[in-house]
Amino acid sequence: MTSNPLNPSNGDDTPKDPLTEMLQNLMGGKGMENFDPAELAKAAGLPNDPNLLAQMFSQVQAMMSAPSEGPVNWQLAHDNARRVAASGSDPSVTSQQSREVDEALRLAELWLDPVTDLPATGLIGRAWSRAEWVEATLGTWKRLTEPVANSIANALSSAMTEQMPEEMKSMMGGASSMLQNMGGAIFGMQLGQAIGALSADVVSSTDIGVPLADLEMALLPANVAAFGEGLSLPENDIRLFLAVREAAHARLFVQVPWLRGHLLGAIEAYARGIHIDTSRIEELARDLDPSNPEGIQEALSQGVFMPQRTPAQDQALEKLETALALVEGWVDELTASATEKLLPSAGALRETVRRRRATGGPAEHAFASLVGLELRPRRLRDAATLWATLKEERGIEGRDAIWHHPDLLPTAEDLDDPKGFSGRRKLAEASDSEVDDALQKLLSGGFDSAPEAEEGTEPGAGDGTAETAKDDGGRPDDQGKDGQEGQEGQPKG
Repeated sequence: MTSNPLNPSNGDDTPKDPLTEMLQNLMGGKGMENFDPAELAKAAGLPNDPNLLAQMFSQVQAMMSAPSEGPVNWQLAHDNARRVAASGSDPSVTSQQSREVDEALRLAELWLDPVTDLPATGLIGRAWSRAEWVEATLGTWKRLTEPVANSIANALSSAMTEQMPEEMKSMMGGASSMLQNMGGAIFGMQLGQAIGALSADVVSSTDIGVPLADLEMALLPANVAAFGEGLSLPENDIRLFLAVREAAHARLFVQVPWLRGHLLGAIEAYARGIHIDTSRIEELARDLDPSNPEGIQEALSQGVFMPQRTPAQDQALEKLETALALVEGWVDELTASATEKLLPSAGALRETVRRRRATGGPAEHAFASLVGLELRPRRLRDAATLWATLKEERGIEGRDAIWHHPDLLPTAEDLDDPKGFSGRRKLAEASDSEVDDALQKLLSGGFDSAPEAEEGTEPGAGDGTAETAKDDGGRPDDQGKDGQEGQEGQPKG
């Protein structure tokens, strides 16, 4: 029988703890003789290291037995993300790399000054390892994924409870909290796997267009080097180009304080509308085979629990994609303007980054399937064209003034027709001005006398109101027809 750290025995193959028996019953009533911890590790994205597996499973069992602050075990997500980030080559950042990154980001700030009206940030450039990226960004990942993560964890826990035989439920007794935490542990491991894999792809703190680390400006030297493999371009050019993109992102998010909350809020609004297909989870729990523990990972990674989007979800997704495109398009346009005359390879690097952002890498696709959320600016090129058009029409200051308030941001319609943006904006501004004028007139009493004048004026007498309102003697004409006839016979002055 395979040694299993989750299945300590009494010497007669009788499980000591309820976790093993629970797994037996969840897995179609089969015994644990076919259960291989190495396969479970493979499903969780862990290396096949017996010592690491023993430590990992011991920690998982302890966590599932302990009270949890919520449906998802975020500590397990953090630990798994760190393990995955370190499973490949993640060397510590050297002093030379730190110096190169700092110099590149400082120079990037100088290159950006002539092409934007937004001032420099004053942030200190950082050089991060993949593990440091995980530490700096996990809090934001938690915020972005929590709505979906909680839904999946609760659904997994409910499905496992329903599939458990009645005698097993009574046996669990006071250990029921362990079962409640199991769904959160499963999803936490998978989420940590996805974030850890992303740490091997991203080249900066804002590489996916979202400020994952607030008030930070950083590059990942190891990933920058991997990005340049096969491009046949000078390493320094690649580092500088990516530094300009990072500095442009940082400048935008720091100098436009409302933007980070606006963008993260759009992501949260979309995530809250995702509903989990619980029937698929119940089916998975019922049919799970102990000899094929990859089932959970495959189901999660392929997004099989995510139902079709609703019309409300489509609207939320359009808003999110537009916001992401506007940010990425602005950064793309500024980076091109700042580097086109200084880096001979700027054009090729711009196209490489555009394609990379439009398609996304394997890790990004895995994360999107896991939480039902894609963070790719599909309309990056349209947005870049819009910002270039606004620069031609309004200049740098007028273009960047669009970021002064969220109500000024272009819409999806503006991305469809960038050259018509200014015309539509003038019409909207004119309409708003008319409303403001009418409101001001109403508040100042400008409309109060209009109904009375209409009642006392005969048709066709509109232009003579001032003359007919009083008689020749300057007294109000309130005596009627008889009063007028009486005055006509009197001698004048």
